[in-house]
Amino acid sequence: MRWAPRSTVACVIEQNQRYLCVEEIASGLQVINQPAGHLEQHETLIEAARREVLEETGWEVEVTDLLGLYVYQAPNGATYHRHCFIARPLEHHPEHPLDEGILRPLWLSYEELCLRSDLRSDMVLTCIEDYRAGRRFPLDYIREESTRPSR
Repeated sequence: MRWAPRSTVACVIEQNQRYLCVEEIASGLQVINQPAGHLEQHETLIEAARREVLEETGWEVEVTDLLGLYVYQAPNGATYHRHCFIARPLEHHPEHPLDEGILRPLWLSYEELCLRSDLRSDMVLTCIEDYRAGRRFPLDYIREESTRPSR
C-alpha cells in the first residue's frame, strides 16, 4: 500500500478579538479545534474551507488569505497536511445542522484558548499565533489546475 498524507483544510476566523472554534468529539474526547476537515474529491481547497466552516459552525465565510501549510504527525501515525486559511465571517445560519461529532461553535479569545488544556492539537494555537503575528499569503499562491488532455 502506498503512503499518502491526509489533506485537510482549516480556517482562522476572528471577530471582535475572538476566534471561531468548534467543540467536538475526536477519538472519544471532547476537544476544541478550528473549523476544519478533509478535502473532498473534485473540490478546491478554498471550496473545502468554506464548506467545512458552514458544516461545523453554521457560518458562511469569505476566505481572504492563506495562513500556511502545517504538517502534523498524529499519535496514530497518520500524517496530515493542513492548509490553513484566514476567513471573514459573513452570515450566521443558526438553524444549519452541524456535522456529526460537532457539539457547538463558540467564539474564544486568544487568552481563553491559551488556558485550555483540551485543544485538539498544538496546531490550533500555532495557527492563531501565526495569524496574530501577521502571517498572510495571497490566495494566488495556490495553483489548482484541472487535468488537461495529453497532446
